[in-house]
Amino acid sequence: MSTPTTGPSAAGGWRRARLTARREQTTTGRTLRFEVPGWSGHRPGQHLDVRLTADDGYQAVRSYSLAAPAADETIELGVQTAPGGEVSPYLNEDLPVGAEVEVKGPLGGWFVWTPETRGPLLLVAGGCGVVPLMAMLRARRAARASIDPCALVCSVRDLGELWYATELADPAGTEDVRVLYTRQAPSGEERPAHRLAPDDLEGLSASPETRCYVCGPTGFVEHAAALLQSRGHPSAAIRTERFG
Repeated sequence: MSTPTTGPSAAGGWRRARLTARREQTTTGRTLRFEVPGWSGHRPGQHLDVRLTADDGYQAVRSYSLAAPAADETIELGVQTAPGGEVSPYLNEDLPVGAEVEVKGPLGGWFVWTPETRGPLLLVAGGCGVVPLMAMLRARRAARASIDPCALVCSVRDLGELWYATELADPAGTEDVRVLYTRQAPSGEERPAHRLAPDDLEGLSASPETRCYVCGPTGFVEHAAALLQSRGHPSAAIRTERFG
């Protein structure tokens, strides 16, 4: 797909977004920063639509999670390259820095969390499902909302698929971060590689007041939500976001 052209800013809800930076997270995952004139802000957990328009008029639209809290007119997206995809490979590898796409959003009001929300927080991610949860974690850190306990359980196939590895290892964080491996554990890792299990949630808040957010592939989300319910978390306290 060629570099997209864009129509008038905010026409039909679409806004121009200029790529300012791209950062590799994994071999197939990138975070992309865009400058969006007139962006009115968003809440952690929301997403937006990205539209590409080719020179011949062909258009493609895909949805991507916002990876960071609102910061003026700058947004950050997490994009996982989809095998055989026509949008994600272009965004991750070919879209030149300085080029424009169109975005519409923010979208979604169910899968959101803000620092004003009180009570324990439990975030459970499968692979790149950590992206919207990272926006919540970053918002919590920025607001220094550390009165209530917070934990992030991140399940990945191997170390090479872990997003935000350096940031999650930051000792200044007050949350409990647990990285679990399902295919190959790093050398020295005590937990053998296997799928998310009840033992992986031991020691984490199981209070009915705990707000749980689960994001990842459909199979992972269903499995994780069932485990949370088995530990006493009411279904009304578990919010899920699926992809794939």
